[in-house]
Order: sequence, then C-alpha cells, then structure tokens
Amino acid sequence: MSDDPPSLADIGLANFAPYLMNRIMGRYNASLRDEMAKQGLTTPKMRALAVLAVIDKPTIKELAVYSVVEQSTLSRALDQLTNDGLVAREADPVDSRATRIMLTDAGRATFETMWPRMAESYGRMFRGIPQDQRRAFVETLHQMLNNIRKHPF
Repeated sequence: MSDDPPSLADIGLANFAPYLMNRIMGRYNASLRDEMAKQGLTTPKMRALAVLAVIDKPTIKELAVYSVVEQSTLSRALDQLTNDGLVAREADPVDSRATRIMLTDAGRATFETMWPRMAESYGRMFRGIPQDQRRAFVETLHQMLNNIRKHPF
C-alpha cells in the first residue's frame, strides 16, 4: 500500500473541491459581467467596491487580501476607480508608507446599483438548499480558510 496521495484522476474533477469552488465563482462572476460592464466595472473593481462597502478604510494590502485580487491588478483598478471618482485615497495617519482606501458617495451609489444583481446571483447559488445546510457550508468554508490563511484577517 502506497502513502502517495490519490491522483486527480482517482479523485475526479466532480469530487475535487478547488475545481468546484473555481467553477462556482466563475459562473457567479459571469452572471454579473454584463451588469458590471454597464457600470464601467471589471471583476477586480467590483470586488474592491464590495469590500469597501463593508470595511472602512482598509490599507491597499488589506483590500487586496479581502478582495482576492493581486496587489498589482488591484493598484491598476484603484487608479481607474479613483479617476472615475468612485474611491479616494488617504495617507494612513499612523504609518506614512501605507495608503487607506475609501468609497466616495459615487462609489457607494455604484455598489448599491450592483448589489441587487449580486444578491440575486448569490440566492440562485443557494436555491433549494435548506438554511441549516447553508450555515454548515459557510462554517466549513471558514474552517478551510483558517486552515490555509496567511493573514490574520
């Protein structure tokens, strides 16, 4: 008997959680793409706005982690969002090397325009799944994130 882990072929794509999670998020993002385009948004921009709608003035590094966007991609998106008047930057009062990002009123309005579509897509993912299974699934996701987490947030 071998101590080698099973191969992907042994597990199968249909049973490989990272594949399923990527596929689900791909469909979720695709379901929003047309509406985002109407607002002049891309997935990285929308993720940044969504995080900023619930987290007050994160640093760029924190925003990159929360929005699950590479920092270089996020920096370009933030430049565009700033130029569009949707976000503003301010120097961190404690760490002069850090910059904090915040939604402007226009940014909040843009996010609020997108939120009903996001909520609809979210609801579709959980259609037919009882509330107790939803809670258990989210608890499992939290544990998985804790298992692989690199940041305290």
